[in-house]
Amino acid sequence: MEGSEPARRLRRFTWEEIGQRSGRGPAPQERWLVIDRKVYDISRFCRRHPGGSRVISHYAGQDATDPFIAFHLDKTLVRKYMSPLLIGELAPDQPSFEPSKNKKLVEDFRELRATVEKMGLLNPNHTFFLLYLCHILVLDVAAWLIIWYFGASTLPFLFSAVLLGTVQGAPASWWNHLHFQHHAKPNCFRKDPDVNMHPLFFALGKTLSVELGVQKKKFMPYNHQHKYFFIIGPPALVPLYFQWYVFYFAVQRKQWVDLAWMLSFYIRFFLTYLPFLGVKGTLGLHLLVRFIESNWFVWVTQMNHIPMHIDYDKNVDWFSTQLQATCNVHQSFFNDWFSGHLNFQIEHHLFPTMPRHNYWKVAPLVKSLCAKHGIEYQCKPLLTAFADIVQRGDNSWPREYEVFLSELQTNLMKLEKC
Repeated sequence: MEGSEPARRLRRFTWEEIGQRSGRGPAPQERWLVIDRKVYDISRFCRRHPGGSRVISHYAGQDATDPFIAFHLDKTLVRKYMSPLLIGELAPDQPSFEPSKNKKLVEDFRELRATVEKMGLLNPNHTFFLLYLCHILVLDVAAWLIIWYFGASTLPFLFSAVLLGTVQGAPASWWNHLHFQHHAKPNCFRKDPDVNMHPLFFALGKTLSVELGVQKKKFMPYNHQHKYFFIIGPPALVPLYFQWYVFYFAVQRKQWVDLAWMLSFYIRFFLTYLPFLGVKGTLGLHLLVRFIESNWFVWVTQMNHIPMHIDYDKNVDWFSTQLQATCNVHQSFFNDWFSGHLNFQIEHHLFPTMPRHNYWKVAPLVKSLCAKHGIEYQCKPLLTAFADIVQRGDNSWPREYEVFLSELQTNLMKLEKC
C-alpha cells in the first residue's frame, strides 16, 4: 500500500506538471491523476481498468479524489491494486486539489459525504429490492395472462406490450460501462457518451451551438431539431442502436454471463408468446415492447440533462459538475415509480452507488449545501421536465447562433467606426 512507501522515495509534483499529463498537450502519451494528494500514472493501466479506459482517462491531469470515492465500494481493496501505479505526491506547497476549484465547497461536500456514510444511506434495503423484483415479475406474468385469457386481439396485445415495456432492462456490465462515464463528466462534450448525438443529429448547449455556427458546420437542419427529435430520438434509440450494441459489447468485452442472460430472455420470450401469437405476432410484440421501452428511456433519462448546461469539460469540482448538469423532478408515488427514482437525479449523480430508496433522505442535506454556496437546486414538475427537452431543442438553434451573429455584427460595426 502507498502508506508503506518511504516518504523520501516519493517524487514531489506541482499541479502544473500534473495538468500536462492529461493525454493531450506536451505529453500526449502520459496520463496522471491525483487521489488524496498521491499521484498515479495510469498511462498503461487505463486500458486494463475494470470500469473501462475512458471513465478513468476523463480525470487524467486532474484531481480524481471525489469520483474515486463515489464509484468504488471497497476502497481498501482498490487501493492495494493502485500501489504499483503510485509515482509520487503533491509538493507540500501545493493544495490538495486544483487551485481553480472552490476550496470551501469541496470541503463541505466531503463532509456531507462523510455524514451520508455515517447515516448508513449507502447501505441497501434488501426488502425494498426484493419487493421491487416481485413487482417486476407480477407485471411480466400479468402481460402473459392477458394474452392467454383475452387472446391476441389489438387491445390485449397493446396492453401486454405496455406492461412488458415497463419491466425491461439492460446488462449490468454494459450499463455500468456507459453510465459511469456519464456520471464522471455529465454533459461534458467528448467525455459524456449521452451527448455524443452532438453535432451529428442535434446541436446541444449554447457554447457548442455557437461553435458550430462559427465553424459553419451543419449536419442536420438544427432549426427543426425540436421536431425531428420525436422521430430519431425516443422511438429509435433502443430498437435501432441499443438492441444490437448490447450484444456487440458483451462479445467484445467477453461478458459471457451477461450474454447468457440476454439470450435466455429472448428464448423465454419467444417460447412464452409463440404459441399464442405465431412468429410474426411475437416479433411484432417484441418490436413494440422495445419501441415503448425506448420512448420511456429517452424521456426519463434526458429530462434531467438536456435542458441543463452542456459544454466542454471545465474541470470544476465534483459537486458543481453534477449540479450544473442535472435537475430533479417533484417527488410523488407515481414519479418515483415511473422514473425508477431518477426524479432524484441530483442525488443519484452526487452519490452514484447510493440505493435509490435513500435519495429522498439525502435531498434536504444537498439542498442545504446548495443554499449555503448559492448554487441553484432545480426541481420541476414531470410534464414541465418533458417539455423542457423539446423547448431546449427549439431554443439552442438557431437562436443562440443568431445571438452570436448579432453580437459579431455589432462588434464589427464598432471596429469600422474606430
